[in-house]
Amino acid sequence: MSLEHPWRGIFPIAPCIFHDTGALDDEGNAQALQCMIDQGVDGICILANYSEQFLLSDTERDHILDLSARTVAGRVPLIVTISHFSTDVAIERARRAKAAGAAMLMLMPPYHGALLRADEKGTFEHFQRIAEAADLPLMVQDAPLSGVQLSVPFLARMAREIPQVRYLKVEMPGTAGKLRALIAACGDVIDGPFDGEEAITLMADLDAGATGTMTSALLPDLIRPIVFHHLDGKREEARALYAKLLPLINFENRQCGLRATKAVMKEGGVIRSDHVRHPLEPLGDATRRELLELAREFDPVALRWGR
Repeated sequence: MSLEHPWRGIFPIAPCIFHDTGALDDEGNAQALQCMIDQGVDGICILANYSEQFLLSDTERDHILDLSARTVAGRVPLIVTISHFSTDVAIERARRAKAAGAAMLMLMPPYHGALLRADEKGTFEHFQRIAEAADLPLMVQDAPLSGVQLSVPFLARMAREIPQVRYLKVEMPGTAGKLRALIAACGDVIDGPFDGEEAITLMADLDAGATGTMTSALLPDLIRPIVFHHLDGKREEARALYAKLLPLINFENRQCGLRATKAVMKEGGVIRSDHVRHPLEPLGDATRRELLELAREFDPVALRWGR
């Protein structure tokens, strides 16, 4: 995958791997990243919500950043999530990521908890100051977790007035409609309208004009052909593949969340432990069995990489 823009394809979120004790597992994290590269991904995003970033200390974040940069070693673009309510902290994270070799930064609008959010002026300045400090391409993550409503006119304004804002990752209810509106409003100045949420709405989003997706690392080798069939004008082939794969995509999204990738990677010998940090709960035995039963039907790389 070229480091030159525009980027297209699949840019999954790297899981954060722990020992059963909850301590970071360096070997496991390196193995997970290598598995993702062997899945044929077009790039890798680290320290995102699906990486359990909200359960990492700042020291652990820096450790994962450095380990990931060494492991990936420029073979695919490395996208680093730097979200924080504090503009100064986000700037420091941005500079740290750039120094480590990040190719792009992803961040949510500034928020803290259920009620503490910046207004549009503060949000615009937040992105603007980070862009000026790090001067790397930015991906704006428009997701329900923040509780922030980023309107199409506001996102278009950021894309037009902040040159570094080059990608928009939309995973709100009604993603396809919002992607269409964004492409109409600022498609001439952005490199990539992307979606996320484990590809649960991928086909509709591709039809709306998405050129990339940010899924989990469970099955990017199976989702990537859907994206590129669609981009190459082979919509019926893309639709057929998506319809076949949708039961597994749906089960991951609705029943498992971020735990699914770890469960499959553990079963596939990629990692030794699928531990998630408390207060997250491990998968129940019945859910794990159903997930692995579904995954075996499709034989993703992650289910056999270490066997």
